Amino acid sequence: MALPSPLMIPEPLNLAGRVAVVTGGGGVLCGAMARALAARGAAVAVLDLKAEAAEAVAAVIRADGGKAVGIAANALDKASLEAAHARVLAELGPCDILVNGAGGNHPKGTTTKEYLFPEDVPEGAAAGITTFFDLAPDGVQFVFNLNFLGTLLPSQVFCRDMAARQHGVVINISSMNAFTPLTKIPAYSAAKAAVSNFTRWLAVHLCKVNIRVNAIAPGFFLTEQNRTLLTNPDGSFTPRAQKILTATPMGRFGAASELLGTLFWLVDDQAAGFVTGQVIAIDGGFSAYSGV
Repeated sequence: MALPSPLMIPEPLNLAGRVAVVTGGGGVLCGAMARALAARGAAVAVLDLKAEAAEAVAAVIRADGGKAVGIAANALDKASLEAAHARVLAELGPCDILVNGAGGNHPKGTTTKEYLFPEDVPEGAAAGITTFFDLAPDGVQFVFNLNFLGTLLPSQVFCRDMAARQHGVVINISSMNAFTPLTKIPAYSAAKAAVSNFTRWLAVHLCKVNIRVNAIAPGFFLTEQNRTLLTNPDGSFTPRAQKILTATPMGRFGAASELLGTLFWLVDDQAAGFVTGQVIAIDGGFSAYSGV
């Protein structure tokens, strides 16, 4: 195969004729990704556990002149995903781009304090404190499954079309937690580390059928999931948010639009045709900062 000319300049991204599937597409970040892919010409299937959230994003895309369908789908239920896949095939066609955005955290996988103190050991849950020793297996399993299996199962369902046609792109959503685990959320941190590892594994496994697999690892963005953790009712930042901002050299939270340039690059077969198995941090310098 001839190597591309070193002077070849990629054309502006045009996804006309391509079909994108975005899981977790009813959320703030993945909703922005779904709208952006549609703005570049892709027909987009917006999948979300909540039908109304999926349809709300799809309706915005259609109102902007794009083509989209909102579909209720459970990323942890393969039968639900298969049903969504059948609808995508019928209404849009086979999947070319898969964005695995379904995920999140849950209080049952979270400790009350950042550190375990001696006085917490004998008291634990009796004092209303959830220590590491009090984390329930089912809570940890839920968070891990939501993020890891919620990435693996949609990949099994939608990448089959790509493999049959020997072309496709998968974008997983990892996290800063995959690089440096945050305090209090061991289940989420471990799950996102698994997503990063799986991204690399799947990239190798699917390379012979010309499917590229990469991940975006967002730093800290205000979403509906974390808004109550990061902001007070009056809109001011919580102490945890202040710690995050202190550890982010750029000194602010990211905006959803700031994920889109990397998304466009990774789905572009001209610009990123030799990029696979990578986890790209978009974090305002958080992962580069030692704190000193």
